[in-house]
Amino acid sequence: MTVTDRVVAAWYAPRVTTLAALLWPLSLPYRFVIALRRLLFRAGILRVVRLPVPVIVVGNITVGGTGKTPLVRALAEDLARRGFHPGIVSRGYGGSLRGPVAVAAGDDPQRVGDEPPLHAAAGFPVWIGRDRPAAARGLLAAHPECDVLIADDGLQHYALARDVELAVVDASRGLGNGLLLPAGPLREPAARLAGVDVVVRVAAAGTSPRAVAPDESLAPLVALPWRNLRDPARAADPAQWRGRTVHAIAGIGDPQRFFALVRGQGIDATPHPLPDHHRFVSADLDYPDAVAILMTEKDAVKCAEFADARCWCLPVRAVPDPALGALVEGKIRGCQVARVARVPGDEGPAGV
Repeated sequence: MTVTDRVVAAWYAPRVTTLAALLWPLSLPYRFVIALRRLLFRAGILRVVRLPVPVIVVGNITVGGTGKTPLVRALAEDLARRGFHPGIVSRGYGGSLRGPVAVAAGDDPQRVGDEPPLHAAAGFPVWIGRDRPAAARGLLAAHPECDVLIADDGLQHYALARDVELAVVDASRGLGNGLLLPAGPLREPAARLAGVDVVVRVAAAGTSPRAVAPDESLAPLVALPWRNLRDPARAADPAQWRGRTVHAIAGIGDPQRFFALVRGQGIDATPHPLPDHHRFVSADLDYPDAVAILMTEKDAVKCAEFADARCWCLPVRAVPDPALGALVEGKIRGCQVARVARVPGDEGPAGV
């Protein structure tokens, strides 16, 4: 077990462990910095940019995977069905480009990150940039038809004013031990959730969703058929791999979620967990004994160039409660009315 594995295990242990207690003093300066930063935005000392269209932020207060990416796609698709023209902005984490720059389906994930190409492949305008407001402005200039923007993983990016905040929480792991980094998995204190519009608990595919609080929403993930990396038109029945030599790789925030899904389909695969946003090379797929090499859709975009016919990915989709889409639509339409009455050029710390 690596040091990282030990730390993550401590974060999600049933009670505070000795390791978490030893790391707790280091979380105090971290708490001070994030509190000071938010105060500076609230006071207007750090500038907050308000865009001419409503902005929905989808993020989390924990590190690691929570199912945020499939929820962003589901939200964009739902808004499109409701008559909106959504665009998506992202930092492009894991990519080398600072941006702002447009992302197209098939772009090199080593340059633009592994999540933006998935959104672009779904047909939505996507721009990335470490300066999120600049990326948003670039997208709106290139796509004037966009009337709402979704900021993927922007909950802590306070420079971009937001009209709706959705905080995504893993329905199984929750907030772990509830401590801030590095003693726990929290980027911000748990009290931050009280300030968002909706807490969305995402349940992993293949699990039974638990009941959520009345003021929360549930978005189960569902698995689609396995798709071959060399021939995307090919699907596979997982029964063909049962009892055979199979390897499963995952470079995501919570690799065990993917491995559990594979096991749930009756596949006894050898698991290979890798760091989140791992930069794959051909050697990562060097398993000559494998009849199949299984991976997530997010990892597949980084392996497509050198994958062979044994490589398969499992797309998952979020299925949010319809009430969530109705709530978001109501807030967006209210924002649009307010913007008509607002003085041009008005900017402020709304949503911070």
